[in-house]
Amino acid sequence: MSKALTKTDFHFPGQKSVYHGKVRDVYNINDEKLVMVATDRISAFDVVLPEGIPYKGQMLNQIAAKFLDATTDICPNWKLATPDPMVTVGVMCQGFPVEMIVRGYLCGSAWRAYKSGVREICGVRLPEGMRENEKFPHPIITPTTKAEMGLHDEDISKEEILAKGLATPEEYATLEKYTLALFERGTQMAAERGLILVDTKYEFGKHNGEIYLMDEIHTPDSSRYFYSEGYQERFEKEEPQKQLSKEFVREWLMANGFQGKEGQQVPEMTPAIVESISDRYIELYEHITGESFVKGETEDLTKRIEKNVTDYLTL
Repeated sequence: MSKALTKTDFHFPGQKSVYHGKVRDVYNINDEKLVMVATDRISAFDVVLPEGIPYKGQMLNQIAAKFLDATTDICPNWKLATPDPMVTVGVMCQGFPVEMIVRGYLCGSAWRAYKSGVREICGVRLPEGMRENEKFPHPIITPTTKAEMGLHDEDISKEEILAKGLATPEEYATLEKYTLALFERGTQMAAERGLILVDTKYEFGKHNGEIYLMDEIHTPDSSRYFYSEGYQERFEKEEPQKQLSKEFVREWLMANGFQGKEGQQVPEMTPAIVESISDRYIELYEHITGESFVKGETEDLTKRIEKNVTDYLTL
């Protein structure tokens, strides 16, 4: 079976520090550039699972690169180059400590809250009488705080963001404008592939005083997609929608008694389970991009990445 990259310990030219996130490792190069390595680690319920998924990092990195390139007319973004299938190099930004989550449909955690009687999420009033997976009259923005590793992100309202000084009113207006425009572009691109972009998240930061889009966008790790075909029929029959996201991983974990709660054990991830998750990710990649997935060489991933990134940085 192909090898998965779960740990990284690179030493790139000009490297000052490294931040190990849940699934990506970010290397600071001379306080000017970031080298973001999309590892094959996989997380669910804010827990990093014990086994890596071959090719997952490559797929997510390439999907994100495609969507970053397709949205540069909407707002500037951090990407400079992808010197390796698993790596994006970009400009360093001072990140806002919030994630801009935008929802076009009532599902997931928002639906669970709504079903329990909640009618306001992150300061946004929700209409009465909505059903699961129903389209909102207009997309809504429900931000969260960016939690430290091991902690859960918390819902936060626009008012709280402004009151806490996490963004100025002018900055927040720009974040909101970019979020809705990016979501509209993502929705259009998804529709061309027979998909519905249900919800997603964006992260922004400042570079030279200007607001930039950061991180990955419109990947199945950061977004939820439904298949357009059969959506209306399933909705009317109150049947679950056919999803294109990593929800299938969460469902497998839940079916095996794991939801990230204290005392719960991650079920055994056998080679067959790992391979099936990798195959599903390839299916997601090909459906979202409309391109065949070309597997990168995995014989010595660390050597390949170190060489490709070093060659780029020393150009």
